[in-house]
Amino acid sequence: MTNSSSNQACYRKLRKYKYQLTNEYKTTIRIKDYDIDTSFLKLTPSGELTIKAKYAWDGPSGPTIDTKTFMRGSLVHDALYQLIRENHLPANLRKTADDILKEINKEDKMISFRAWYVHKFVCWFGGPAARADKDKYKKITCVPQ
Repeated sequence: MTNSSSNQACYRKLRKYKYQLTNEYKTTIRIKDYDIDTSFLKLTPSGELTIKAKYAWDGPSGPTIDTKTFMRGSLVHDALYQLIRENHLPANLRKTADDILKEINKEDKMISFRAWYVHKFVCWFGGPAARADKDKYKKITCVPQ
């Protein structure tokens, strides 16, 4: 971290997001026995995932279109990948996060074939999005110096 005074504006570069949650969203998932509470995400030992208002995510990724049948799944999936990336959840839960995406998409009436290939794509290509990059978001710049 950087020491800053009140006459400095300090910032860090983030990824670009397409969506921001306007209300708190809660769902129960099958990842249990974790007690996590971050600025925007909370997971209780009973598996209740809370995604807090103003959480930003990039929506469905890859060569796809953003549809109502994909939005809730992408929200939960991105939140779980963030918890993995930030080492709040172990990396071996990535497959579970991918499976939860498929389950939510099917609950939201995504056609089975699309839910299948979306799941396959995140299994095949989602690894880098869940991998912790220790330096990517930690560089803080302050101006004026």
